[in-house]
Amino acid sequence: MKDLVLKLLSNKFVEAKDLLDAKINDLFNEKLNEIKLKVASELFEDYELECYLDESTEQSANVQRVGRARIIKFRVRKGVVQRRKKFSAVKGWTIRHGQLTRMMPAERRNRRIGSMRSKAKRRAELPKTLRKRRISIRKRRSVGL
Repeated sequence: MKDLVLKLLSNKFVEAKDLLDAKINDLFNEKLNEIKLKVASELFEDYELECYLDESTEQSANVQRVGRARIIKFRVRKGVVQRRKKFSAVKGWTIRHGQLTRMMPAERRNRRIGSMRSKAKRRAELPKTLRKRRISIRKRRSVGL
């Protein structure tokens, strides 16, 4: 603002106008970004803008390894933001009541069978998932994200 006042006092009105226009444009862009974020958070209220991560980046940025356990700081599943989940980093072990516990063979078998079933279901529903992802990305882009 000092530059603007100095330009006006030295009768350099064209340069003062340019400085004023630049400052107004900066303020306008800041306010526009704030409004975009507000509108986007209202439209996608179950979606946190700061924590959108796909599966590949979640592995590096979102998972903290602590000894034999790993802590997932946040993730979005079915529109619900889950925070501070603690999982075992050791195969065949799980966390129960805050402690690392060996899984029973029946539980391991059930998990393996369930994972194979869910893999087939995910493969079958992949086109629908991709279509919905494209629609949501298009919506976000139209809002300005």
